[in-house]
Amino acid sequence: MFQPLVLSMFLYFPEDKSEYIPAAITFVIFLIGALITMRFIIKVSKREAKKAKELEEQLKNQQSTPRNS
Repeated sequence: MFQPLVLSMFLYFPEDKSEYIPAAITFVIFLIGALITMRFIIKVSKREAKKAKELEEQLKNQQSTPRNS
């Protein structure tokens, strides 16, 4: 009983469809920002994975070479 009352307060469908324009613009801005952020995170992640791989190879090479002690 309480749920439809609460949901009806937030549902609003305007008669004038031009009121959707600011929401659409805001949505597009945030979508572009999210895509740019995702691409940036993927790029940084690949760079860090490459560094980790190089460090791993370097440590393997150090362990495989016998020490003259």
